[in-house]
Amino acid sequence: MKWKEKLGNYLIDLSKYFFTGVFVSSLLKNMEGLEILIQIVGFTVTIVFLLIGLVLTEKTKED
Repeated sequence: MKWKEKLGNYLIDLSKYFFTGVFVSSLLKNMEGLEILIQIVGFTVTIVFLLIGLVLTEKTKED
């Protein structure tokens, strides 16, 4: 099940990049009205990627 751990690590990294890209860029640019929508969607996607990544990298008792 090595691929699950690698996929989990990839999704955790992806959530960090997504958080940085969406939130920092939306804070630096003036998007007039779209900031809240972009931040909500970005936060949701970041949390989903993070949770899936953490579940996939979870160590079992047999490991």
